[in-house]
Amino acid sequence: MDRLIPLKPHAVTLTAILGLIVFAVAGGLNPVSLSVSIIAAATPLMLASLGEMVVEKSGVLNLGVEGMTIIGAIAGFAIAVETGSPLLGLVAAAAAGAALSLIFGVLTQLLLSNQVATGLALTLFGLGLAALIGQPYSGIKPPAFPRLDIPLISDIPVIGPILFSHDLLTYLALAVLGGIWWFLYRSRAGLVLRACGEGHDAAHALGYDVIRIRLAAIAFGGACAGLGGAGLSLIRVPQWTEGMTAGAGWIALAIVVFGMWRPGRVALGAYLFGGVTILQLNLQAAGITPLWLLVLALLLLSVHVTMKAQRRAMAPLWLGTLAMGALALVYPVSIQTQYLSMAPYLCTILVLVVMSADRLRANLNAPASLGRVFVRTA
Repeated sequence: MDRLIPLKPHAVTLTAILGLIVFAVAGGLNPVSLSVSIIAAATPLMLASLGEMVVEKSGVLNLGVEGMTIIGAIAGFAIAVETGSPLLGLVAAAAAGAALSLIFGVLTQLLLSNQVATGLALTLFGLGLAALIGQPYSGIKPPAFPRLDIPLISDIPVIGPILFSHDLLTYLALAVLGGIWWFLYRSRAGLVLRACGEGHDAAHALGYDVIRIRLAAIAFGGACAGLGGAGLSLIRVPQWTEGMTAGAGWIALAIVVFGMWRPGRVALGAYLFGGVTILQLNLQAAGITPLWLLVLALLLLSVHVTMKAQRRAMAPLWLGTLAMGALALVYPVSIQTQYLSMAPYLCTILVLVVMSADRLRANLNAPASLGRVFVRTA
């Protein structure tokens, strides 16, 4: 039995993002404002995901991203309110995320505690601490974050508003993306970090301080998660609400797996998840039937699974997807908004299912020493 031609994950992701935009336009939504909203929503996710990717590239599995993100959200919000400077808020958010991540680093790298249990514990600790610190700041508006319009270029119709009229954090996230790619694949230090993730014993035998390198990676990942949290509390939703991250850290962990530990693919994954989030909000506001979103999710699942599946084996899923599309056209079905709000988390589950179905490919890209304890020897 012939197999389907394998599809490139980044091509599938781009197709899904374009599909979201085309679907929104068909529903009467403004494509320019929708694209701007998707980029803004994806920025916090991209920062947290890229930071976690660097941590995992060093061989450490940090499940405390959610806690570090919400600590960054409240730290950035509080400092911005107290000083009147959103830029100082970003610095404080990065410092708070890095500080919490270093607690994780000390516990797992120096005291050799279990990485999974420690990450979960720090997530709970971060959520509780943020709720405690944030009590006096409920209902307070932070200072407005400046928007940077690049002269002349931002005036170009359609392209200008989409690409060149954003806040500082969006441009910073793109700079972080480029910097991480260069660091990992074009610098000696990045090669050493990847060596620690692929074989920490071999890296130690060559004379590299594996623990110090991993601590630096953990601190960087925490700082990125903190910046992502500040993006939520200062820019996307300029207010403090307890639990406002709403699982963004967990979605960031799924995006790293979805992107197969590659910076570009991780960024595309963040834009895809940001697009799903924005689309479900716009669908709620416009009152458009959300069954199309389910159809798109199943179609994306089908395309991914066909990387390894045979034509005949996939026929029922394809037929089911087409049948639901026809049902949405003939009999528009409305679903309660509570179910529509589940869309980002449903996509997270679908991504994990897809990646587990293609386990061989995922294992080839995952760092070989990910989650393994390193014990320094003489």
